[in-house]
Amino acid sequence: KTKLTFSSLVLVLCRIFVIWAISSWFRRSSTPDPSTPAGAPHLPSRNLFPKESLMDLYVYISQDEVFSDFNDTQSLFWFHRDLVYGDWNTGDEGDGCYEHSLDLDIQEVQMNGSLYIHVYFTKTGFHPDPKRKSQYRRLATVHATRMLNKFKRRKFVKTKNLLTGETETDPEMIKRAESHGPVEIISHWHPNLTINMVDDHTAWVKGSVPPPLDQHVKFDAVSGDYYPIVYFNDYWNLQKDYYPINESLQSLPLRLSYCPLSLWRWQLYAAQNARSPWNFLPEDTYEQSDEDQDSVKVALLETNPYLLGVTIVVSIVHSIFEFLAFKNDIQFWNSRQSMEGLSVRSIIFGVFQSLVVLLYILDNETNFVVQVSVFIGLLIDFWKITKVMDVKLDRENKLFGILPRLSIKDKSTYVQSSTKVFDDMAFKYLSWLLYPLFGCYAVYSVLYQEHKGWYSFVLGMLYGFLLTFGFITMTPQLFINYKMKSVAHLPWRMLTYKALNTFIDDLFAFVIKMPMMYRIGCLRDGAGAGGGCLHRHSRHWL
Repeated sequence: KTKLTFSSLVLVLCRIFVIWAISSWFRRSSTPDPSTPAGAPHLPSRNLFPKESLMDLYVYISQDEVFSDFNDTQSLFWFHRDLVYGDWNTGDEGDGCYEHSLDLDIQEVQMNGSLYIHVYFTKTGFHPDPKRKSQYRRLATVHATRMLNKFKRRKFVKTKNLLTGETETDPEMIKRAESHGPVEIISHWHPNLTINMVDDHTAWVKGSVPPPLDQHVKFDAVSGDYYPIVYFNDYWNLQKDYYPINESLQSLPLRLSYCPLSLWRWQLYAAQNARSPWNFLPEDTYEQSDEDQDSVKVALLETNPYLLGVTIVVSIVHSIFEFLAFKNDIQFWNSRQSMEGLSVRSIIFGVFQSLVVLLYILDNETNFVVQVSVFIGLLIDFWKITKVMDVKLDRENKLFGILPRLSIKDKSTYVQSSTKVFDDMAFKYLSWLLYPLFGCYAVYSVLYQEHKGWYSFVLGMLYGFLLTFGFITMTPQLFINYKMKSVAHLPWRMLTYKALNTFIDDLFAFVIKMPMMYRIGCLRDGAGAGGGCLHRHSRHWL
């Protein structure tokens, strides 16, 4: 969880830098293309609403995605006269912002219906209704629409005590799962939404607006000028604050805010909310990504600015150390010729650990990015096996007489060395401690925890055991170091970078919100890293 938060912070910084660089490049003075394919010149455009234009705001709430009933007074949620475009000094707080709150009747949307907000800005004296010929002007009206409610997937995981068959799950949830299936799509609501009018008068060139900004800059087909950018800003609406629209609700509160927005801040929001049209990830992965970004938003909202600055710097350093550890780990095992002083059994056990973690996160449908990361780590662990053991295909003794048999043997230099003796001895002593702990944890898990089935029980038990007691598996290498009176054979560059990252994880385990098991895992790794460092710097008494 800590690594995921670090990665999210770094991803936010990368998005901000990329959108700033792209926007700066496109906005610098340059000679536009001389013509379009049709021969018309590409000329810089202007904002149809000049600076300090007087505007009227019309906000309609309707079930219709395309709104046309301007005479329905019940649909008019908010009307505000004589707003000044680009004014930052008026409003209730003197910041150019205005608010309006009202409760909405929700009988129509309780059965997974939808509500749409239709926002119109018109120059003062005009009306958004095209039927009013004398009061309507196309170039004096800017319009934006958005669905207010949000459909989210609610997954029900049926668990029970495998021995008694009992569960602590709410019976009502069980009934809904039986009638709607394990995945139910439910309409959710958030009471806050900000309507931003971007204060921008850039001379954009049609066809040259960089993504994702091009999705918001709309050009008039006749004049070639662009409309003011109306942006629905819900970036600070946390996923945990959405609540389902059900039969128990009689009305829905809605608080709208109108605020001006500078161009550079809008670029940051647009970059954060942008999703590539070529992205192959499924929709539920986006929901997982939204949940992950919540941790970043909470940190920005609740964390002390100085601590937040330190967190960002440390996040970047953490990513650099992680990359350097990966690089040096590959280099070490790729060039290694002798297994002297290295615990081969620990490498094999590491493959087992990575396999258990991968199967566990697949069973629990964890974030796709985490799944890919763990899968790559498993492939690297398998690759290490080919470096520490003789792996080849036996084409003489085929399986079922068809498939070549995979032959895995210890290297001859390892078999004939004292390292194997010490390695076997270490795991023998280790088993005296691991097996009783494993048995006790298995009994505790089956008696007091709920599981989806026996397969999930086995994975959950193994994962929980490895997360809690996995540091014990580092003792065979320490035992070999002690017996051989040397630590020179270890990949110290890689271990140093991992140790630094581990100490960073320990530091932020109590700053960033995470489950207690993850905190225990971080402290476990920290204890192991500390033991390794102590072992190295105390080699004179080995």
